[in-house]
Amino acid sequence: MPNRLWAPIGLRRQIQQLMLKYRGVYYIVGAMIRTALQAMMTSCTRPALKACAAALLAAALTCIQGGARAADQPEDYAVHGQFTFTEQQTSGFNAPYAGTNSLTPHTNEETVDATLFLGRRLWSGAEIWIGPEIDQGFGLDDTQGVAGFPSGEAYKVGENHPYVRLQRAFVRQTLNLDERREWADPTQLQLGGTRSPNRLVLTVGKISVADIFDNNQYAHDPKNDFLNWATIDAGAFDYAADAWGYTVGAALEWYRNAWALRFGVFDLSNVPNSPHLEPGFHEFQYDFEVERSFEIGGRPGKLRLTAFDSRGRMGLLNQAVDLAASTDTPVDIAAVRGYRDRLGVGLNLEQQLATDLGMFARIGKAAGNVEAYEFTDIDRSVSTGLSLQGTRWGRHDDTAGLAAMLNGISADRERYLNAGGLGILVGDGKLPFPGPEKILETYYSIAVLRFAQLTLDYQYVGNPAYNTQRGPVSVFALRIHGQF
Repeated sequence: MPNRLWAPIGLRRQIQQLMLKYRGVYYIVGAMIRTALQAMMTSCTRPALKACAAALLAAALTCIQGGARAADQPEDYAVHGQFTFTEQQTSGFNAPYAGTNSLTPHTNEETVDATLFLGRRLWSGAEIWIGPEIDQGFGLDDTQGVAGFPSGEAYKVGENHPYVRLQRAFVRQTLNLDERREWADPTQLQLGGTRSPNRLVLTVGKISVADIFDNNQYAHDPKNDFLNWATIDAGAFDYAADAWGYTVGAALEWYRNAWALRFGVFDLSNVPNSPHLEPGFHEFQYDFEVERSFEIGGRPGKLRLTAFDSRGRMGLLNQAVDLAASTDTPVDIAAVRGYRDRLGVGLNLEQQLATDLGMFARIGKAAGNVEAYEFTDIDRSVSTGLSLQGTRWGRHDDTAGLAAMLNGISADRERYLNAGGLGILVGDGKLPFPGPEKILETYYSIAVLRFAQLTLDYQYVGNPAYNTQRGPVSVFALRIHGQF
């Protein structure tokens, strides 16, 4: 009899201990289930159901975390995950005319994505990572209408129904060049462990160029900080990518104390802005970056110089306009494509100003006589901003951000757009009075739980698509993000 009573009591204690250990998961699962039931009873709208589905997926992903690991023990494997739901809406704005790639007043769209990051140590210094992802939804106007597009969560392709893609699959080899060691914290794409400050790192496989180049701790992650394309990356950085932002290639990095050098070669799309890559490096891009770490007044900072050279079949803008005028046909950039280069360069600064405050700035310039190939229709860009943690008002894990962007295009691209040409993201049918895009963005990220954030974002866009006759427009956004 005592033994029969002991077993249930022991089992109950184990259950209570597990609930205490994973009480955050318990609370979020319960809350999300209640939210889902309420939404299904009170609303059958697609955005509400998608938001609930995304939230439930976040809770499910969180539940599969591995056990605790000593902080100073290297990882042999890792399972991380994230989900992000983003909804955006435009205000009404002046729009006397519109073209194929124009932004629409009073429109709203949402995107949902969930990603697994699966890492395994192969041998000393070697890691393999695989990143399957589920995507659904659309960017505003099918991700068109603004060169500095308002959502880094929106791809150039959209689907009403969820679909699965393998976005990342790569091997990374680190070769330490001396006996010194420093600790590297685990991240979603890095196993925790020791490494030398003087090392070589080789990455080969399918990856995003932005995983390695043009990084900035204050403005580079649309799931956690700013949303605008021209804030999270240099607007003029036309980096190699398919329509989802990923490519195949290799990168070599050399870290030596405060310095880092990076060089990479990556596949371009088979045609500009395509969902399909051109295999075998027949059309490709070189990327080069030099980074210098420093301190100002005891505060850390970094400066990066990034350059790229895209080599592929691209059209000359003036040639396309001249051909259309001589043949009395619509402007067609594809008709004048030939194998040529597009070069660009950018500077990227991050600097801590206080323990809870940091600033960033980027400036970039790319060739403006040829069509943009992969990213967006920007020939020159400037962005700067601030990121402030909520420590001063007792919300240490909250973050507030403020950024300003100025995007411009060449006279050749202005002429091309005025003649009715279409870019990657812009094209109002005409552009008689061009002007620079002027964008302000601010956000506040609320740490709902240790692994979940709710973000409110606002953007003001002057001269969308470089058109002074349209806009200005306000873009409002809600983002729900969870990760482990």
